[in-house]
Amino acid sequence: MAFPAGNSGVGVWFSHLQQPARWEVVEAPQPGTWPDAKGRALYGISARVLIRAPELRIAQAVLSSVRVLRDYQALGTVPARVAVAPTVEQGRRIRWARDRIDGAPGYRLDLEVVAGDLQGERITAATDGTIGLSITAASGEPPLTPLFGRSLLNDAAPADRAARNALTFLSYQEKFLAGSWRFNTYFGRDTLMSVRLLMPVLTAEAVDDGLLAVLRRLSDQGEVAHEEDIGEFAILDHLQGGGSMSDAPVFNYSMIDGDYMLAPIASAWLLDDARGRQVAATLLSGGDGRVGEHPTRTGDDLVANLRFVLSGAAAFAKDPQVSNLVGLKPGRTAGQWRDSDNGLAGGRYPYDVNAALVPAALEAAGRLFASGLLDPYLAEQERPLFSQAADMAKVWRERAPRLFEVQVPHAAAVEAIGAYSARLGVPAPPALAALGAGDARFHAVALDASGSPVPVMHSDEGFALLFGQPDAQGLRRAVELLIRPFPAGLMTGAGMVVANPVFCSPDVQAKLTRSAYHGTVIWSWQQALFAAGLERQLKRRDIPAEIRSQLLQARKILWSAIDASRPMSNSELWSWSYSGGRYRMAPFGAAATDADESNAVQLWSTVYLAVRPGG
Repeated sequence: MAFPAGNSGVGVWFSHLQQPARWEVVEAPQPGTWPDAKGRALYGISARVLIRAPELRIAQAVLSSVRVLRDYQALGTVPARVAVAPTVEQGRRIRWARDRIDGAPGYRLDLEVVAGDLQGERITAATDGTIGLSITAASGEPPLTPLFGRSLLNDAAPADRAARNALTFLSYQEKFLAGSWRFNTYFGRDTLMSVRLLMPVLTAEAVDDGLLAVLRRLSDQGEVAHEEDIGEFAILDHLQGGGSMSDAPVFNYSMIDGDYMLAPIASAWLLDDARGRQVAATLLSGGDGRVGEHPTRTGDDLVANLRFVLSGAAAFAKDPQVSNLVGLKPGRTAGQWRDSDNGLAGGRYPYDVNAALVPAALEAAGRLFASGLLDPYLAEQERPLFSQAADMAKVWRERAPRLFEVQVPHAAAVEAIGAYSARLGVPAPPALAALGAGDARFHAVALDASGSPVPVMHSDEGFALLFGQPDAQGLRRAVELLIRPFPAGLMTGAGMVVANPVFCSPDVQAKLTRSAYHGTVIWSWQQALFAAGLERQLKRRDIPAEIRSQLLQARKILWSAIDASRPMSNSELWSWSYSGGRYRMAPFGAAATDADESNAVQLWSTVYLAVRPGG
C-alpha cells in the first residue's frame, strides 16, 4: 500500500509458491484513521481480500518510505533502522507497527486471517482452498490536499473513468505524483510533460499548482529538481551524510532535460493560453512557498531558470560544435527521460535535449522577455543577455540537429535489417519493403563523448514535433521513422517502440532488448507525445501538401496502435512478443528477464484525456 503523504508505504512479501496465487479484492478499500500506541492519528485504508492458494509464508514486511520498499523489492535488503518485528494477536492477527525513526507518527500494517489459519508467520487455507485476509494499512505522514472533480479537470475532458481515476490519485495542490506504486511523489520531468500535454483539459488551478511545484523546487542556479527525497527517506539521507535527524526534503538535480522543459511549458501557459494570460502577472508576483529559505517571488524563480538556460546555451550559439552542446553531468550515464544506464547506449549528448528542448527553451525565454512579464524580476545588467535569446535559438535550431544525422547505405541497411529480424524472430519483408531503395536516414539518439552519433533509431522526434517547427525534410524523416514497420522503423503491432538498435553493434543490441527499460519496448506517454506533436504540426499553414499527407497517414497509423493498446494505456510501458504471425502486448515486469517493473498508473500516461486525434 503506497500513500502519497510523505511518499510512505507498507508492504509484505511472501515466499514464492509453486503455482501462482490468485488475489481478489472482495470488499473495496475504505479510508480510515487509527490511533498509534501514543494516541496520535495514522491515516490509511482497510480492505478485505481473498487469495486462492494453499498457504502463504511471510518472508518480510517493510514499513517506511516507498523508496525503502522499492529498494527491498529490487535488492532484498532493509536498513536496520527501519526493521520491525511482528506481533501476533489473539491467534488471528499479525501486526507490524512502529514510529518513524525520528519519533514522529509512523506506520502500521495488520493482516487479520478471516478464512484459514495463522500459525506463526505461516497462513494456511481453509477447507475450500482459499485464504481470507482483512488488511489495515496506515501512515502518520500528514495527508496532501487532493485535486479532484472540477478542481482538476474542465468540461473538455472526456468521461474516461480509468484515466480520470488514475490522474485524480496522482494530483494534489502541493504536487503531482509521477506514478504508483514505485514513484509515488514529485518528479520534475514527469510533472512538466504531463502539465503540457494535459493543459487543454486541466483547470487553471491545476496548471498553476503543477508549475508552482516545479518552480518552488528549483536549485539556487535555476535547475529543475528531478526527484525529491521526503519523509523518512529524507531522514535516512541526512543521517547517511553525517547530519542530524532532519526530515527536510533532499532534491536531486542529476537530470538535464527538465531544465529546458520549464521555459517552453511556462510560456505555453503564460503567453499562449487565454486562462494563463489572465493570471500571469499575479502568479509571477506571488510568493513561491519555499520552505526554510528566504521568501522569493515566483517570477524570480522563473528568471533564475531562464538565466540558467541562456548561460548554458551561449557557448554553442557563438561556436556551434559538439563540445559546446549540453551533455550529461560528469560521472552520469543518464540525464534525460531514458534514465537507465543503457538508455542512451553510451551517448553523452542527448538528441532530445540539444535538438529540441534547448532551442525551445531559448525561444520561450525570448518571447517571455519580449512580453514584458519578466521586467519586475530582471536586473538591468542581464537584459542584454535575455535580448539575445531569439537569435541564440535560431543557431541551435539550425545547427544542433545536423550533428545527429546518420546515413546507412542501402545495402548495409538491408543486411542489418535481415540479420536483426532473424535474431528476434520477427518478419523482415514488411520492413524491407518500407525501406525502399534509398539509404536509411535518421537522427541518432545521442552523440558519444567523441561526438560520433550513436545509431539508435528512437521516438524522441516527438519532442521536435511538439516543441519545434521542423522543415519539410525534418517532418518527412520523423514520420517515416514512425510509420516504417519494425525493425526498419519503430512501429510494431503492439505499438511504437522507443528505441531500435538495428544498425548498432551486437553488444548494444543486447542492451536495448524488449526486456530493457528503455529498449525495444513501448512507452504510453511517448506515443502520446508523438500524437500531440503531429497535431501541432498539422495546424501549420506552411507545409507542402505532400508532407501534410504523410502527417495524416502517420496520425492514422499511430492512433490505430494507441487504440489497440487501450487496456494498458494508463500504465508506464509494456513489452511484446511475436507469435502466430502477429505482435502481442506483454506486461513489462512479467518476464524473468525484464529489467524492472512498470507502474500500475503513471502520470504522463493519463494524457490521453487531452491528446486525441484532431485535438
